[in-house]
Amino acid sequence: MRQAQAARAQQGSRPQLIQSMIDAIRIPDLRGKILFTLGMLVIFRFVAHVPVPGVDTQALSQAFEQQALLGFLDLFSGGALANLSVAALGVYPYITSSIVMQILTPVLPSLKALSQEGESGRQRLNQMTHYLAVPIAFLQAWGQLTILRQSGVLPGVDFGLNIHTFAMVASMVAGTMFLVWLGELITERGLGNGISLIIFGGIVATFPQIVGQGFLDSDNASGLLLLGLIGLAIIYLIVLFNEAQRRVPVQYGRSVFRGGRMQRQSGATFLPLRVNSAGMIPLIFAFSIIILPATIASYFRSPLSDDFISRFARFMSDTLDPTNLPYWIAVFFLVVVFTFFYTLVIFQQQNLAENLQRNGGFIPGIRPGRPTQEYLNRVLVRITWGGALFLGFVAIAPYFVSQATDVRALTLSSTSLLIMVGVALDTMRQLEAQLLMRNYEGFIR
Repeated sequence: MRQAQAARAQQGSRPQLIQSMIDAIRIPDLRGKILFTLGMLVIFRFVAHVPVPGVDTQALSQAFEQQALLGFLDLFSGGALANLSVAALGVYPYITSSIVMQILTPVLPSLKALSQEGESGRQRLNQMTHYLAVPIAFLQAWGQLTILRQSGVLPGVDFGLNIHTFAMVASMVAGTMFLVWLGELITERGLGNGISLIIFGGIVATFPQIVGQGFLDSDNASGLLLLGLIGLAIIYLIVLFNEAQRRVPVQYGRSVFRGGRMQRQSGATFLPLRVNSAGMIPLIFAFSIIILPATIASYFRSPLSDDFISRFARFMSDTLDPTNLPYWIAVFFLVVVFTFFYTLVIFQQQNLAENLQRNGGFIPGIRPGRPTQEYLNRVLVRITWGGALFLGFVAIAPYFVSQATDVRALTLSSTSLLIMVGVALDTMRQLEAQLLMRNYEGFIR
């Protein structure tokens, strides 16, 4: 306590953020967590530059300009897919596996029973998530190599059921699981959520190149200034909606045996329901689904044929092109739908009404049990409208920003900002808790 008071007395007029960073570095165990996290991220960036052999880099660059799906997947690989490294898949297969398990848990009775078994059940579900991530990574690696081969990126590779192809696919799957392992090490021994920090590190590593290329490719100074102001406004809105919550009042009544007789004690608190409890997951769903039909249609699109399949494939490719308005209308609709779907699925798994009743808690004016669950559902649906419309706005913002500023922004830049801000806030919140445990003032007053 004396050391903390002396440190605060010496800070003088230094800003709170800088002083909090100094306090964090001064604490040995917290400094170790920060250095360990940074070390794991450095290893991730080294792995992201280990290439798969037999790649034509010039054809690879052209393929990224033509295939929107590759740019979407490259977001989660931190630029590793653009180099076709062993970490080209990033942690995306594991994210997909986690989403599938979260959706299947309330549907399948066996998985639902495991989720209610406490820590052992959660460990078993986590193990099943890892097992499911391996075949998903294998299929995704095969699909990515197939797309790249058709783009002429692998000219000297005899792609098929052979040892060379299997080695390439196996190395990419191993790279994904290695990144997942690094992420779990960060979660266990470092600071913050490891998987999210892996994605965050990849975005941060490629972000300066994207910004620099935007300045070099455009001589529109006023447009760039307006783009910067809009970017700051979007960041402000992301922080506002990520921190927004509806506080539902909750009272607890307990019976305590004291002085030879039973006494009734009560207390009041609140149940925080977040406006944006789905995070970035709806955007991942929406962009995955909206890009997939156009990618499949590209296999059947033939300029020399005029049959029904070719015409339909050309229609799908032209309609779901990121430069067209119908593409962004579909994205907005899908993001709103998936926000409600994912939020309600996750909320039902939490069993808040049952947990409140079990612990002697109740919402004033609402009967415990089913009426409480229905009340919470109504409140959640109302506040989720704000989160769903906000995520829809974040998803379609790049199109309207590029139209307003005449600067062709990256398609997924707003999604990148959402991930970066969300992970940064979560990490700062954990660091804040660590500082407060040691009687230091944190980042947020």
